[in-house]
Amino acid sequence: MSDICDDADVVIEEALNRSLSKIPRYTGISATECCECGEEIPEGRRVAIPGVTLCTPCAEREALVRGGVRRG
Repeated sequence: MSDICDDADVVIEEALNRSLSKIPRYTGISATECCECGEEIPEGRRVAIPGVTLCTPCAEREALVRGGVRRG
């Protein structure tokens, strides 16, 4: 028989797995220039995120748009 703590653990684990599955997983060769603005993507970012195609500012802007923030 499970108690409330066991039930909470199951709910937390399911929520965590759902959240982790939404994190983009990049694979492949990183772009040297941003696909959005054409600026150079720094080597550190290309190494840290294999397969990256956006520079940091464009990636942040895209994340805001996906989160529902509108540009004014």
